[in-house]
Amino acid sequence: MSSRVDTARHGEVALRAPLAGRLVMLASAGDVAQAGAELAVIEAMKMEHVLHAPAPLRVQALLAAVGDLVAQGQPLLGVVSLQHGNADEDADADTAGTAPPQAALTGSLPELQRLFDRRALTLDAARPEAVAKRHALGLRTARENVEDLCDPGSFSEVGQFAVAAQSRRRSAEDLQRQTPADGMVTGIGSVNGAAFGAETSRTVVMAYDATVLAGTQGFRNHAKTDRMLGLALKHRLPVVLFAEGGGGRPGDTDMAIVAGLHVGTFASFARLSGQVPLLGIAAGRCFAGNAALLGCCDTVIATRGANIGMGGPAMVEGGGLGVFTPEQIGPAAQQSANGVVDILVDDEARAVAAAKHYLSFFQGALPTWQCADAAALRSAVPANRTRVYDVRAVLRGLADTGSVLELRAGFAAGMVTALARIEGRAVGVVANNPAHLGGAIDADAADKAARFMQLCNAHGLPLLALVDTPGFMVGPEAEARAQVRHAARLFVTAAALRVPYFSVVLRKGYGLGAMGMTAGGFHEGDGIVAWPSGEFGAMGLEGAVRLGWRKELEALPAGPEREALYRELLARQVEAGSALNMAATLEIDAVIDPAETRAWLVRGLAGARLREAGPRFIDTW
Repeated sequence: MSSRVDTARHGEVALRAPLAGRLVMLASAGDVAQAGAELAVIEAMKMEHVLHAPAPLRVQALLAAVGDLVAQGQPLLGVVSLQHGNADEDADADTAGTAPPQAALTGSLPELQRLFDRRALTLDAARPEAVAKRHALGLRTARENVEDLCDPGSFSEVGQFAVAAQSRRRSAEDLQRQTPADGMVTGIGSVNGAAFGAETSRTVVMAYDATVLAGTQGFRNHAKTDRMLGLALKHRLPVVLFAEGGGGRPGDTDMAIVAGLHVGTFASFARLSGQVPLLGIAAGRCFAGNAALLGCCDTVIATRGANIGMGGPAMVEGGGLGVFTPEQIGPAAQQSANGVVDILVDDEARAVAAAKHYLSFFQGALPTWQCADAAALRSAVPANRTRVYDVRAVLRGLADTGSVLELRAGFAAGMVTALARIEGRAVGVVANNPAHLGGAIDADAADKAARFMQLCNAHGLPLLALVDTPGFMVGPEAEARAQVRHAARLFVTAAALRVPYFSVVLRKGYGLGAMGMTAGGFHEGDGIVAWPSGEFGAMGLEGAVRLGWRKELEALPAGPEREALYRELLARQVEAGSALNMAATLEIDAVIDPAETRAWLVRGLAGARLREAGPRFIDTW
């Protein structure tokens, strides 16, 4: 606190009050004070204002008394400077009120030390037994995962000092030591900041801590979650959720709540869908409320040892449904096969690496890239029109090297969905897989592709379709699985797209299935080309021959003669439906050398623009 200094008599100056208030401390006559020492304390508006010695001095006279109400400018002490030189000049230098660093530190040490002690209790080092138990399971702590995900030094934690709402049954010390952060680490950090910059890399991170009350959802970690979800919506930040845990916690006692079903966390999380990327990661056991949040995510990454279910063993048993171990409920392999899990990895380290890769697609373009020799694409599709090939190899040959990230690889084998880059720009890819059902689109494949289109549409990623399909799967078994409704999802989803859509027909482009793969029709997208191996028809050419020339075929006896006519008619159909004939009738835009595909895409993407939001639609399933 700066004090006013005036000359009292030769060699003596007066320290005056800088503000009005009650004098609660005053140095004694004869005291010798060093620079920065406290000489007086004035209380005003419940706050104490300290007057410090401007330089080494001796108190000569008391001009007020403790307890006095002093006015601003009123003399308090007469002092003599102990420095060489003119006392008045020394005093007028007026460093009074500016405490040296050591004095400031000494004054705040108790509270600062209390902060350090409390912070230490929230860290893994404070609970070595819990950490050791975690590591013995081959798993990492929540803080280890957050540290691995976020760029070094970038994570700003929110709610670090929360504890479980159980003060009615446990001591404050016990809660601080055993329930740090109320079992959930939350904050904002940078992910991939070196590649994309600080602004686009900011990410909300929420990690349930399975070492604290089994990662259950407590009253305060719900409040922390709600705070983070609000920030994510306000600033349009992606969210990464480490979802391991056992669901709702029944042991919190510090609030008058019966069931807690009014909490807004689940609605708030769901409200972010389509607004920002939502990525969930599951390792260990993820049940009930934790699994509900995981299921709301755009994309789910799980380790092979994870178990995911809407109810854990206790809930299953309580419902009279039998007694099961946690490992029997929703194992990761099962959840990958049924589509719950999008990316299945070996461990948490690989889960975090996959998370960084996934988030990168929504953080912008990369300025540098590498790619394979495009000429290799010329031999990607066999000359034999009935020979199977690897469509994933085609995708890797088109995309930037190392950029492809496949989603739901374990589900719907007939459809490949992946994120990739073309000359640094992120795109979404849907591709028929001729190695499964010849590329026919069954119910699962239609669902997989339609949902992936929604993901890319929501976050502004252009779409590329690699088409090789004989059409939608048909037959009694297919229709028993509601094929009509599932297949139609491709059409209603594509009709509402705002992102550019490009199609490359690699080989078969038959019927409604091919239309569903090309945004609803060959002229609905932003560009459609075929490789020379492309062949087209209103339906599968083999079926078209058998139906269209049934009488002619049946007129011949079964055997070599009938087979010869069939093959002759089929060859005519293949020629009529060739890619060049389709281009000649303007049903597709062009036929291109496979080696030119990447360049064609680059040109298309360069001129592609997002359209206004598409119309609302009622999902067919």
